[in-house]
Amino acid sequence: MGLRDYIRVARRHWWIVAASIVLALTVALVVTFRMPKTYAADVTFFFTTPNAQAADLYPASMFSQARLKSYAALLTSDRIIVPLAATPGLGVSRDDLVQQITSQTVADTVMLVVSVQDRSRQKALQTVTALTPLFEKVVGTLENTGDASKPTIRVEVVAGPELEPDPVSPKILNNLSLAGLAGLMVGAALAVAREVSDSSLRTAEALQTLIGAPVLAQVPIDTSAPSRSGPFVSDPQSPRAEALRRLRTNLQYADADRPVQVVAVTSAVPAEGRSATACSLALLFAESGGRVLIVDAELRHPRLAAFLGRENAAGLSTVLTGAVALDEVLQPWGAGLWLLSSGQTPPNPSELLSSSRMTDLVEELRGRFDVVIFDCPPLLPVTDAAVIAARSDGALFVARARRTKSAQVTGAVRALHAVNARILGGVLNMVPAKGHETFPAYETATAAEENPKIPSARSH
Repeated sequence: MGLRDYIRVARRHWWIVAASIVLALTVALVVTFRMPKTYAADVTFFFTTPNAQAADLYPASMFSQARLKSYAALLTSDRIIVPLAATPGLGVSRDDLVQQITSQTVADTVMLVVSVQDRSRQKALQTVTALTPLFEKVVGTLENTGDASKPTIRVEVVAGPELEPDPVSPKILNNLSLAGLAGLMVGAALAVAREVSDSSLRTAEALQTLIGAPVLAQVPIDTSAPSRSGPFVSDPQSPRAEALRRLRTNLQYADADRPVQVVAVTSAVPAEGRSATACSLALLFAESGGRVLIVDAELRHPRLAAFLGRENAAGLSTVLTGAVALDEVLQPWGAGLWLLSSGQTPPNPSELLSSSRMTDLVEELRGRFDVVIFDCPPLLPVTDAAVIAARSDGALFVARARRTKSAQVTGAVRALHAVNARILGGVLNMVPAKGHETFPAYETATAAEENPKIPSARSH
């Protein structure tokens, strides 16, 4: 992945990164405030060689610097720890003292800063106060050359003992900074992992590669459609309506040899917006002045009758069984548009749709209508759509952006190829508005009057 890919992933999954950072900061705050506070008291020692002559000052200074590490180690030796632990009123064990005493040399000097940390402010100051004369005495004893008036090294206190004003632990800003950085790294890793593992369709190019046919339209989701029961509609001048008009135009020229007349609209799985797309196409073809029929071939879960406000007591199933004639169940819906609902659910939908009567019915509809659109079931659960697509001029494959999986599309295409059905093209449906390339809608005064309302795919 390149830099642009990471930026795209960050923009797409920003909420994962933000949630990780917020969670890390929250945990850091809770842990920080639950941690006991630790206080520190410091004292600074200065080491000199009192007997050095002027010419020997620099070598003596280098000698003192070289021994500072030894003095630092001396602080936690038994010569210091044992008598310090026995100090009256101190009440600290030898092991605890070893953990509490730390030291640090001041760079390029002969000074040593000794710090004692404790959860009690008073105990920290008391310990470093008892440590100071003890350390001076031990160093003087060890560096004694036999003449008490001429020690090799003399140690003096130049600062302290004093208590630091603020607790040394926990450090809120440091903890929050580390937590924020950790949350950022974890969030970025999760975002990349989600991107890599996500096999849902996100681009028209991906859909085109999978179905082996051009994508005729990218239809944006209509966020302004009313969220109520009944026929959901889109504004005739909305980006979704314009995308569907482009779909109608592209579908008319999908076959270079002859106009497309019978179309099977299908998808891989349910809830892809298939029925709303079929209805929209039927309305738009009728708008252009032709005789259009929309057929609800979803015999198991019919929806077009309720979707368009018509009856479903009789329809395609009753015609295929020979119970009624075709003319008796055709229902007009506006100028140039008719509906053939599914009718009562039969016990054998696949057998009815693959029967010779279905073949004869399709041929009869070709002769009576300019455009026939079949709203078919999804391809993966049942075979109904495949047998209808084999009897039509081709299938229009609808896939939902960021939801339909690549494996689902591959399986659906395999089902169509198994019956030698032709795929006219694809529709990437419910594309998020931010990722959709919109085109300006027509602004003529008569556009809203001439264009019928387009069913929305929000809930269909």
